[in-house]
Amino acid sequence: MSEKPLRDISSVAPDPTALKALTHPLRLRMLGLLRVEGPATASGLAARLGLNSGATSYHLRQLAQHGFIEEDAERGSQRDRWWRARHEATNVMPAMAQGEALELGLAFEQAALTGQMQQMQRAHAAFPDLPQPWREASTVSDYTIPLTAEAARALVEKLQQILWEAMAEAPALGTSLPEGMRPFTVVLHAAPHVGEPKAGEDR
Repeated sequence: MSEKPLRDISSVAPDPTALKALTHPLRLRMLGLLRVEGPATASGLAARLGLNSGATSYHLRQLAQHGFIEEDAERGSQRDRWWRARHEATNVMPAMAQGEALELGLAFEQAALTGQMQQMQRAHAAFPDLPQPWREASTVSDYTIPLTAEAARALVEKLQQILWEAMAEAPALGTSLPEGMRPFTVVLHAAPHVGEPKAGEDR
């Protein structure tokens, strides 16, 4: 990593009530758009997502109620109400979660996983139109490595640290970016290998 100063990355660790509100896939998409693309109005998000503005406004109010977004008073007017994300990252699913916290954490992860896969499928479909440097920066890779639980945890923490430092060195999401720079998504999934299901088992 470079020696340039690292900026603070704002993040949120939602409680079970807030996390329940975030398990809705449309709210996750809206929050993602506000984080990556910057502030927007309900009508603007509705157009981006193919929704009606009434439904979009409802989901935005739910996100605001639980502290994920806030009104952007600098942009707002009597006619248009602008919203912005309050954080760049969401920290969810502590390893020791039990009961309702575990169920909600898994529900959030399932919604996030669906969105991540859709995002990467769109990126894969757009690959032929990428300039060559961005093609060379892209990858679809997986690695299966025999490890102990302790070594696996250390590996994941090391990868997360590298990614967090890269994020802290970069401009904040949702801001104007220098020429040649664009949001770049790295999806990190890590879990014990479960193999292929046997014939007749649910897939």
